[in-house]
Amino acid sequence: MVSLVIFDLDGTLAANTASGPIAEGDVEPLRRAGTREILRRLDVPLWKLPAIGRRMRALKRDHVASIPLFPGAPEMLRALPEAGLTLALVSSDNEDNARRQLGASAAHFSHFACGASLFGKAAKFKSILRRARVTPAQVIAIGDEVRDIEAARAAGIPCGAVTWGYAAPEALAALKPDMVFEHIEDITMRLPYVGALRDI
Repeated sequence: MVSLVIFDLDGTLAANTASGPIAEGDVEPLRRAGTREILRRLDVPLWKLPAIGRRMRALKRDHVASIPLFPGAPEMLRALPEAGLTLALVSSDNEDNARRQLGASAAHFSHFACGASLFGKAAKFKSILRRARVTPAQVIAIGDEVRDIEAARAAGIPCGAVTWGYAAPEALAALKPDMVFEHIEDITMRLPYVGALRDI
């Protein structure tokens, strides 16, 4: 049975604030692209990513109070622990920003692994598994981007994709995540009752 749920933050629990100044006509093609393709299209070299990440976290820190959780997210985050599930958060943002954005819902999380680099989520997933002392089959990682699915696969854990975030639903479906959630309420309804995801 699934006992640990690892959530992404931006685009999954709250609005994605990391897109930056991208022309309106470029947004839809980027939503259908993988991470490396996005970097190529935006002409962003890998060596610039740490500086860009620091800048985005600083910008978010100044505006975090105006970025609420999606409707239904606080209720969902309260319901899952009540059903016996442990929650963890893996985010590229820093923990202070994440806790401020989660507000009272931060209390429902047992583990935080923040500050993940663009390609560093798999390592964060593995660190959560070690801390929580669970097996991969007891975990599901839920996110809204192609890189969330790729990171979960690299860490050897099942993954769930939400369709209301950054990536286009068809881009997520093409990677065949273990579960797809079209509404936040679907997470509450389905997770407490699923068995080992490897068997479905």
